[in-house]
Amino acid sequence: MEELAGVTGNIATIGYGLATLGPGIGLGILIGKALEGMARQPEVANTLRTNMFIGVAFVEVLALLGLIAGFLFS
Repeated sequence: MEELAGVTGNIATIGYGLATLGPGIGLGILIGKALEGMARQPEVANTLRTNMFIGVAFVEVLALLGLIAGFLFS
């Protein structure tokens, strides 16, 4: 049987590529909303910045879990 569109290699690489979409969108929304909040209320900028970095850490963990799952299930 012919290969479909010449796709060869490990399907986990495609899965990881798709898994990076979620954290990428999440980071964009998270950082954008934090900056919007800082612009609206500059007096709470330090609190928002701290919470933003905690959120960024959690979102990045999702990307790393996607990478690890790609290696584990391949």
